[in-house]
Amino acid sequence: MQSVRQLSDEEETCQRAQMWGQRDTARRNAVLAHPAGCPRRLLTTALLLSLLLDPAILLLREHQDLPALDQNASLHVTFDPKTMTLRWDCRENITSGECLMTMHKENSRVKKGIKGKECRCTFQDHSLHGGVSFTVKVNIGQRWISETLVYSNPGVEGTAAQNFSCLIYNADFMNCTWAKGQAAPNDIQYFLYIRDSKKKIERECPRYLSDSGTHVGCHLQNISGLSFYSYFLVNGTSQKSGIQFFDSVLMLKEIERYNPPNNITVYCNESHCFIQWEKPRTRKTLSDREFQYQLDIQRQSNIRRSENQLIVVSGDLGNKYNFPSPHPRATHTLKMRTADARRAEWGTWSQPVQFGSSQGTAYSRRFHGSKTN
Repeated sequence: MQSVRQLSDEEETCQRAQMWGQRDTARRNAVLAHPAGCPRRLLTTALLLSLLLDPAILLLREHQDLPALDQNASLHVTFDPKTMTLRWDCRENITSGECLMTMHKENSRVKKGIKGKECRCTFQDHSLHGGVSFTVKVNIGQRWISETLVYSNPGVEGTAAQNFSCLIYNADFMNCTWAKGQAAPNDIQYFLYIRDSKKKIERECPRYLSDSGTHVGCHLQNISGLSFYSYFLVNGTSQKSGIQFFDSVLMLKEIERYNPPNNITVYCNESHCFIQWEKPRTRKTLSDREFQYQLDIQRQSNIRRSENQLIVVSGDLGNKYNFPSPHPRATHTLKMRTADARRAEWGTWSQPVQFGSSQGTAYSRRFHGSKTN
């Protein structure tokens, strides 16, 4: 009985040795001291399998296949705000990469890929006064190199121009206004620069509007050189402190206020008055559907103006409106104004057109937008 019990122990030891190859490294040394009666070839195979399947070794091989990120290498990244271009040292063996622009104030990001061996990235115009970070990441010979450049707004907080806005009117003119910063010194002087976002042509304000000697606005009589988007920069100088800048990107279509319609005509018959007009002249030629119109028709006998409803007519309805007005009719006055079809930001009212007198049934009045500066 004793010899049979010893043989069973040896068999059990051999079976455990076959499983050791799939367990942790700490038990492999026990496998090397294999017990008598266990085949040497079986133990050798189990040991090799354990080495190949060890998770630590597999993880090490996986990391060896990935390119390392070298934070110490310098790309000498520079940024030109006039062209919105990042540049860095060129290296012939750059295979891929990306540029990232992070706006601090808006907490938003813009990412661009690097094509081929280009050593620059150009972004669209964007407001920079809130602080921006640029990150360049390139792959050089299975090694990633990354560098971040912070573009800040130097100067004393609160010295930048504030309440900046621009308005295009009469199709050809634009006024921009701003106010002094709350912390601006007494000798502050501001300057406005406007850059076309498409052609990248920059120009300074040709005619400043001043308050006690400080520039607080700008008047432009020719805006034909500006495209759909434009970049506006207001910087400042002072002998007492550093001045922060303010900048903004504006869509010119959104800041244009349209003139009243042209050639407003009213013709009346026995039951209706037919009102017709032409779309106003704008900075860029627009289709009829880009407009909406508001009509204010007042009956002269009405003392309370609030009783009259303002009528809104879409521009795609043929620039006309039928006003029910049976004969005999009282005298009425008509005024009109225009807005963009997507935004009810109305321009100025037209000169009044009178109709409905007892002198006849046909009435006509034409109005042409003026070009006052």
